[in-house]
Amino acid sequence: MVKLILLRHGQSAANFSNTYTGWSDVPLTDFGVQQAQAAGQALADTGILVDHVHTSLLQRAIKTAYIVQDELDANWLPITKSWRLNERHYGALRGINKDLTRKLFGAQQVAVWRRSFDGRPPLLVNPSRSRRYHAYPKSIVPRGESLADAVVRLVPYWTAELAPRLMAGENQLVVAHGSTLRALIKYLENISDTGIDQVEVANAQPIVYTLDDKLKILDKTVLDTKIVR
Repeated sequence: MVKLILLRHGQSAANFSNTYTGWSDVPLTDFGVQQAQAAGQALADTGILVDHVHTSLLQRAIKTAYIVQDELDANWLPITKSWRLNERHYGALRGINKDLTRKLFGAQQVAVWRRSFDGRPPLLVNPSRSRRYHAYPKSIVPRGESLADAVVRLVPYWTAELAPRLMAGENQLVVAHGSTLRALIKYLENISDTGIDQVEVANAQPIVYTLDDKLKILDKTVLDTKIVR
């Protein structure tokens, strides 16, 4: 048996302000740091020995991963950072308050953009491309994504990076984002396109999967890391 741990980053500045973020690079709040520490402590308490860490190219996930490694006393662990684990790109909604979008576009339309599988937000006209993406083709930077789009870019990462290590018996920790992890959960649990809108991934609560030698799910546990502000 092998373990796959999925962890959404701690509270970010955009979570706190209730704004769309996507590929925008925002920091953790002080509370988000505390959440990441609590997640690391909870994971350490399980006794699971992580062999490899994976995260996105966005600082809120990267810093969460580093904090968790601190709590595991395992800063030496190899860590792989990939744009494929970035949050879903929210296109022209980036930086806009979510409540405001409900007033502008209607709650039903916003629900389609946020929770449905195929709903794609208004697209950016000219997406920015920071230095962190210069090593990749320009085509990887989207103008906006649906959850379906996120699945398309995420599954190759599962196939090339996660599955082989899991098949080798190595426990893997993925520190990423709400939509990215929803996409991976949909794939792993074979959740329907309509059923995925009911799946929520909370900040900094590790999801621990126990997998057999065929990578079939034997058990799923969500560790309780809720802390009082």
